[in-house]
Amino acid sequence: MIKDPNSITQNEVEDEPATSKRPVNRRFLLFKIDLFVLSFVCLQYWINYVDRVGFTNAYISGMKEDLNMVGNDLTLSNTVFTIGYIVGMIPNNLILLCIPPRIWLSFCTLAWGLLTLGMYRVTSFKQICAIRFFQALFESCTFSGTHFILGSWYKEEELPIRSAIFTGSGLVGSMFSGFMQTSIFTHLNGQNGLAGWRWLFIIDFCITLPISIYGFIFFPGLPDQTSAANRISMTKYIFTEQELHYARRRLPARDESTKLGWSTVPRILKRWHWWMFSLVWVLGGENLGFASNSTFALWLQNQKYTLSQRNNYPSGIFAVGIVSTLCSAVYISKFPKARHWHVSAFISLIMIIVAILIRTNPLEPKIFFSAQYLGGVAYAGQAVFFSWANIVCHADLQERAIVLASMNMFSGAVNAWWSILFYSADMVPKYEKGCYALLATAISSGVVSVFIRSLQIKENLAKKSVPYIDANDIFGEDDDDENQDEDEGENLSAEFGDEEMTEVPNPFR
Repeated sequence: MIKDPNSITQNEVEDEPATSKRPVNRRFLLFKIDLFVLSFVCLQYWINYVDRVGFTNAYISGMKEDLNMVGNDLTLSNTVFTIGYIVGMIPNNLILLCIPPRIWLSFCTLAWGLLTLGMYRVTSFKQICAIRFFQALFESCTFSGTHFILGSWYKEEELPIRSAIFTGSGLVGSMFSGFMQTSIFTHLNGQNGLAGWRWLFIIDFCITLPISIYGFIFFPGLPDQTSAANRISMTKYIFTEQELHYARRRLPARDESTKLGWSTVPRILKRWHWWMFSLVWVLGGENLGFASNSTFALWLQNQKYTLSQRNNYPSGIFAVGIVSTLCSAVYISKFPKARHWHVSAFISLIMIIVAILIRTNPLEPKIFFSAQYLGGVAYAGQAVFFSWANIVCHADLQERAIVLASMNMFSGAVNAWWSILFYSADMVPKYEKGCYALLATAISSGVVSVFIRSLQIKENLAKKSVPYIDANDIFGEDDDDENQDEDEGENLSAEFGDEEMTEVPNPFR
């Protein structure tokens, strides 16, 4: 059943350690969550995209010629990667409910880092496909798994900004990979008999390894699975037991009677959440068709641009993605009447414009560049749709894990054949089919978003509002002061002694 703060007994409170009666400095706690939770998942997603985009950069920087790759080999290798991603998606999210994310995510980061290192030794297309399949198995823990973790730490009004920062970290990784490949080709190509693209994979691994170690030591995982008594991690030096207890109680109440079992599937399937959010991200993910299938880099190669231009010019797409993602998150978080579907409708409009521009002028550089950069706006959909699903599904932990994984899984399943059908390498430079596909997904994703909003309104009206849990209320504090947020860091009561709790400003609030 869902626990109401009023139903929590005095015995439950007294069972907590004596220090749990101290007030928690909320801003300082949020700052620490940002510093150790958000930092690791962003670093992990950043290196994920450095590794992933690095493959395309290697392809256009000599790997294609060295390994005699022809025709649709690049598209096929990406499809193999997508299949591995699909296979690992839901299992990885469910594993996070059983194995502490600190251990599992750090292990997966190390595993795909080692596989990335193995790429520098490949000598055939078959070896590439084998390695990329297993890379994807481990990388599939990152995106939906992180959104699941963020939804376990952050409130509804805090979530969009954090989701946007997380999405932006991957886009920064995409930009960084292009510039890094250009620098590597300039300074390391031919060193020790290795081509520049092989050095890229070696350096990627050298960056990935310390991120994995950092996560194992400092990342606290899920609040329900975290304890300050853990001897291996540094959590005990970062969070007090009282802060962790507060972190578990600060979010809206959820149904604690639901467990992972055979009843989970029918419980999820009878609700609209799984069906509609999976559908909207299938469509929203394909709005990224031009950006995610390296069409710009291939177009630049087809038009005989230099190697540095091929690696650097596509970075503008990711820059637009970062700006649009952050602006969308600020809009949803800061404006009371803002809604997720507003941003979805805006993305749909921009994608329609992109499709028309490319279809009518595919060989005009100024127009093609403008359209490709505008296409980066679609990246905002990642933060918008996944934070939306996190909010709607918050009351059911297992449903939230499966819905978030399914969104990414079905998007990947469709993209496995969608990219071959509409954005394959042999369709350069006009991408006629891709333009029509983008028109269809742009319009459809906007319509489905409006429908989801109508279902959400209907659901909210049909059920009683769940009381909001304020952990300091549970600890028996006086909440009569309207300025409690400002005063909560003041001295403790005489019962616990006078100890000033330093307030640290949070840059993300």
